[in-house]
Amino acid sequence: MLSLVARRLVRLVIVLAGVSLVTFAILQVSGDPIALMMPEAPEADRAALRQAMGFNDPLAVQFGRFVGNIVRGDFGQSFFHREPALPLVLDRMPTTLLLTVFAMGVSLALAIPIGIVSAVRRNSLFDHGATLVVFLGTSMPVFWTGIMLILLFAVHFRVLPVSGWESWAALVLPAITLATFSTPLLLRIVRSGMLEVIGLDYVRTARAKGVAEWLVICRHALTNAALPLVTVAGLQFGLLLGGAIITETVFAVPGLGRLIVGAIRQLDFPIVQAGVFVLALIVVLVNFTVDLLYLYLNPQIRVR
Repeated sequence: MLSLVARRLVRLVIVLAGVSLVTFAILQVSGDPIALMMPEAPEADRAALRQAMGFNDPLAVQFGRFVGNIVRGDFGQSFFHREPALPLVLDRMPTTLLLTVFAMGVSLALAIPIGIVSAVRRNSLFDHGATLVVFLGTSMPVFWTGIMLILLFAVHFRVLPVSGWESWAALVLPAITLATFSTPLLLRIVRSGMLEVIGLDYVRTARAKGVAEWLVICRHALTNAALPLVTVAGLQFGLLLGGAIITETVFAVPGLGRLIVGAIRQLDFPIVQAGVFVLALIVVLVNFTVDLLYLYLNPQIRVR
């Protein structure tokens, strides 16, 4: 057990190192931030600022300095906000996490009961309707879904705010937008997992003993069908974090995603590097937690 945990911790560090390297490499070829910071300055002044900020150093030296700063928790100062990048990112992170967690809760609340009923009533009208919803959900881009929800509930019916983050009502449309992205996959996982277990011997034995049907489904079948759901939900959480970047832009939510999008436009390297690193850290921690939960739920892995 401890060896498995140790190996996963090593993988966590390797993933974070790889993400940092890829982010650093992409930013190096994305453009010249000095040109945006000093659009009308003479080239001599720009060259002096590049030298002062270390942009003229070899890439290996720049990356070594970047890694050393990360170890100390220092991502540098934002080029445009003139503040340390990491506190700016951490200040926006709770908004993005709240949106992502709420969207995941909506997805699970919809996917689990609909998936169970679809499996129990296989090939019924309800099952076919759920399959249609899955196809629709997987085919609609997140930004398009968000715009359609704004037009319907904010512009036409005027029951929810168009954008912003002033009240809990402003959380509804962005969360539903994200949930429409993850719910179809989770629904399919629940349905396929239930179909695999409801015909097994222990489920038929429970029914033969006279156990109530809802207990058979919830206590015997769903417990074992939940194993793949746990894994996929962990992966979907990371995808929802990425989708929150687009959703926050559509709904003008003051979260980390909107901050990163603005930093990319401005070539604000410290903000982008800090934001991507924090998002990657959250994703790997969530998947690490899912791995531990999977070890707890599946005794066969612990034995091996």
